[in-house]
Amino acid sequence: MDKLIKMLRHHEGVRHKPYKDTVGKLTIGVGRNLDDNGLSDDEIDYLLKNDINRCMSEAMTYDWFKDLNDARRAVVLSLLFNLGKPRYDKFVNHHEAMADGHMLIASKELLDSRWAKQVGRRADEMAKQLETGEWQ
Repeated sequence: MDKLIKMLRHHEGVRHKPYKDTVGKLTIGVGRNLDDNGLSDDEIDYLLKNDINRCMSEAMTYDWFKDLNDARRAVVLSLLFNLGKPRYDKFVNHHEAMADGHMLIASKELLDSRWAKQVGRRADEMAKQLETGEWQ
């Protein structure tokens, strides 16, 4: 199997971002034809777990994150997942409220954003979860 993998990597190349192959098919990795083959549920879960782990590492950079319960941590992780850290870091008033433990203010700051208008109901649910500390 190792020799086959080496051969396929050599012939197909390794691409870390999607690209169009020679016949116009969306492809990634080592010749994975996303148009025809897509991803299996296991592959999707693997990617999601890697993304969650990245978000967890990013969240640990906030001193206040470790003091949150699981429901509130999930909100922060979801925000990092959805927005990315650079955009989430722009929620300055929200971050100040989080650092001070003012969850009501932090949740209102989420709702007073362009993000909240873009995601609609999700923002309402996440703000309530952040405010109450209980899963919605």
